[in-house]
Amino acid sequence: MSQPHFLTRTNFQTLLDALKQAGYRCLGPQVSDGAIIYDELESVAQLPVGFHDRQSPGQYHLESSESNHCFAWANGPQALKPLLFAPRETLWRAERNEDGRLSFIEVKPEARPTAVIGVRSCDLAAMAIQDQVFLKDQYQDTAYQLRRQDLFTVAVNCSHPASTCFCASTGDGPVASHGYDLVMSELDEGFLIEAGSKAGENILQQLPLQQATDQQHYTAGQQHLHAARVQNRHLPDIKIRDVLLNNLDHPRWYDIAERCLSCGNCTMVCPTCFCHSETEHPQLDGESTEHMREWSSCFTQGHSYIHGKVIRAETRLRYRQWLTHKFANWIDQFGRSGCVGCGRCISWCPVAIDVVEEITAICVDDKGEGR
Repeated sequence: MSQPHFLTRTNFQTLLDALKQAGYRCLGPQVSDGAIIYDELESVAQLPVGFHDRQSPGQYHLESSESNHCFAWANGPQALKPLLFAPRETLWRAERNEDGRLSFIEVKPEARPTAVIGVRSCDLAAMAIQDQVFLKDQYQDTAYQLRRQDLFTVAVNCSHPASTCFCASTGDGPVASHGYDLVMSELDEGFLIEAGSKAGENILQQLPLQQATDQQHYTAGQQHLHAARVQNRHLPDIKIRDVLLNNLDHPRWYDIAERCLSCGNCTMVCPTCFCHSETEHPQLDGESTEHMREWSSCFTQGHSYIHGKVIRAETRLRYRQWLTHKFANWIDQFGRSGCVGCGRCISWCPVAIDVVEEITAICVDDKGEGR
């Protein structure tokens, strides 16, 4: 890892130019339909300068100010997941030959080198989890692998966490510690920037950098500490896995079921959820068919359909499956919780269910101790 340098705000465009010169398609945060999403980025003028997000259970909205900061917001509904694990794609297709036989053809995505600017530490942690799902050992997903191998990440340390954020509680933020090619801390006059990979070093060498001052280091450090301190949501400091699995009949599951719509919003915005369904889409002429994969959710009836029976027909059981998998069984599968503390499931839940509040209610007694 390199030592931090300083890139002035007036020279910020040189970063995009260097990435494009290196052959990368650049994506960056932009305001669209009242939210901050990733889209094609040609100029730093397209970034959400002066925008702040205001998030709370069931609510997300943007406010503008006179600030010159481009990254003074926590996150939007997207993460890196849809860029790597496509929401809907064809895996293979079958075609009938002239002699009537079927041939099966693997369909690979047209992946191109892509640089994403503005990645948060929680989403880097989520990408590492998805890497375990799709790239582990001999079971490697071709489509994910092709997109992942050409991904260049420019992380920005979070300076303005939302009220729904709790990444400091999960250990995944607000400062990026791994998984990036470049990482920046935004200050009033520009950016502290350093490399985390050889590819990142190559880009740094092309930028008009200055030596970072002690004051800039101090300001960035204070900013990092503040971003962690202001997070007012914290997972209980207990062995959540064990306590959750010992409370599968807790009355709170019924209370949640009275509110939950089983809409799947939480799983759609979650940067680590990987459930999907696979379906056939035959052509009417009977000459070909496509085998499609698309995102699914453990909140759907089809997710637990096994041999003529829906195992989790009730919302109570579906929410319990999601929460216990994310915070308990996930640890057995991948060595850590499946939650990175981004808070998206809280903000984008239409009935304002707060995952931290529900875990606390199920796992902690009136004395503040694990049940």
